[in-house]
Amino acid sequence: MGWRKPLDSIVSTKPMADLFRHTLHLIDRPLMRLTGGRFNMTLGLPSILLTTMGRKSGVPRSSPLLYVPFEDDIVIIGTRFGGNSHPGWYYNLIAEPKATVLKEGESFEVEARMPSDDERAMIWETADQVYMGFEKYRSRVTEREIPMFVLKRV
Repeated sequence: MGWRKPLDSIVSTKPMADLFRHTLHLIDRPLMRLTGGRFNMTLGLPSILLTTMGRKSGVPRSSPLLYVPFEDDIVIIGTRFGGNSHPGWYYNLIAEPKATVLKEGESFEVEARMPSDDERAMIWETADQVYMGFEKYRSRVTEREIPMFVLKRV
């Protein structure tokens, strides 16, 4: 996919990331539900629809996310497009690590855990191969450690 690198380079710029942080989920959430997670606006990047329980509201909250394959599991990374605050789903998974994933037409339950330091290093290597924007996001995040969760099917 020779077009992926130039597209990722544009999409991961700060102005585009700021735009997508506020708008992309408005398109992807219904699109992924409608297509069973088979189609979204990430154009070929590995994506899931993660549904967590709202820690304050108790209401299910769904977030379209890129994921990184890790062994037999899925890893999600809370870059928030390079923003300096954690995404809402992070707090929901801290409060309740059980969630649901919609991926490629299949819905399944997962349990989230944070990776070890050694796993984090391996995950970043893979993540940078999956989407070059992760490296740009890391360079912009200065006020927090970017969280990761390993999602294991239960």
